[in-house]
Amino acid sequence: MVFFPLSHLAAAMHMIGIMSDLFEPLFADAAARDFAAGDLLFRAGDPVVSMILLRAGGADLVRHTGHGLKMILQRAGSGQILAEASVWSEVYHCDAVAAVPCVAALLPRQTFRSRLRSDPDLAEIWTRTLAHAVQRARLRAEIRSLPRVADRLDAWLAEGHNLPEKGRWQEVAAELGITREALYRELAQRRAGKPNA
Repeated sequence: MVFFPLSHLAAAMHMIGIMSDLFEPLFADAAARDFAAGDLLFRAGDPVVSMILLRAGGADLVRHTGHGLKMILQRAGSGQILAEASVWSEVYHCDAVAAVPCVAALLPRQTFRSRLRSDPDLAEIWTRTLAHAVQRARLRAEIRSLPRVADRLDAWLAEGHNLPEKGRWQEVAAELGITREALYRELAQRRAGKPNA
């Protein structure tokens, strides 16, 4: 299995930050809305009415599997557009949940599309943004395809992530596509110095 080197991911994230700054003028006249941590920005099946730029805070795209697992598909932070592919979808295919208190700018989807069509430079930036989103999604899929919890955690940590405080470990489990119990067992084994099963 081949993973993107950390230096490539860091460069991609830097580029995303630069491109996100370029989207702010696109949302200059967008309505802003505050969300508390845990609030739903939208639910799977809701019609796509607006494109969402996070001006502050963060939100996760979440899908719940038939096996009861919560999977995080995107972690969007300040300056990022949430659910980028929804610009061409009639309904959302997952839930968006405020991970922390956040401020979201909501621009009507048709306005967003019209502005992309009228500005080739903006359309190119949008295309690059989507390409980077695909790279991040593929990396997440590669990590989730690893059969052992230990390998998933090692790969995730190798990409520059840090384990948050204990009360937020379930977020890591959701990002890795495992149960929180499986993650807790793995972390307990590491603390006890036992070899990974």
